[in-house]
Amino acid sequence: MIAVIDYGMGNLRSVTKALEKLGYEPQIVDKPGQLKDANGVILPGVGAFGDAMENLQTQNFIPAIKEFINTGKPFLGICLGMQLLFDSSNEMGEHQGLGLIPGKVVRFQGNFKVPQMGWNQLQLHDDNHYIFNNISTGGHVYFVHSYHAKVDNPDHVLATTDYHSDVTAIVGRDNIVGMQFHPEKSSEVGLQLLRNFGERCSSE
Repeated sequence: MIAVIDYGMGNLRSVTKALEKLGYEPQIVDKPGQLKDANGVILPGVGAFGDAMENLQTQNFIPAIKEFINTGKPFLGICLGMQLLFDSSNEMGEHQGLGLIPGKVVRFQGNFKVPQMGWNQLQLHDDNHYIFNNISTGGHVYFVHSYHAKVDNPDHVLATTDYHSDVTAIVGRDNIVGMQFHPEKSSEVGLQLLRNFGERCSSE
């Protein structure tokens, strides 16, 4: 079972529909104890970083997420869910994140359009990672974000995209993967990424 965490800020319907299209049976969960039965977990997210962390704290998901990750089973953060993996964010103040991948989430700075909204191409940094199975080139995926991750360890950057500079698009550490874009809205490339995650979950 792939658990999709409902903490009041997720794009649950589009994620679950995409997984169902691929033949998986996702289950939306709103109680921390439900993660124990999962073979994989997805943390989606749309909205503000601070509000998301507050919701996770209120619903007691933070210790459950860390406990699940310690099992070594696959974990995927999508969009805001990826940003929450980091140590902190300066979105509307300073907020502590989950601290699972070292780094900080910051706002785009420069004389260009913010948010980055639309299709942009991935540049793969580690095409041997399982998440890139059957993806021979980066392909284009769909972004909507005003904040991006500054990653402390370059080995944790699996893919970037070019938006006036290199921008972190996919991160990975051990059994954790995070995607800044929306794979469920990213046509065949996005579906293949989700399929690769689902296959890894099925092998657990």
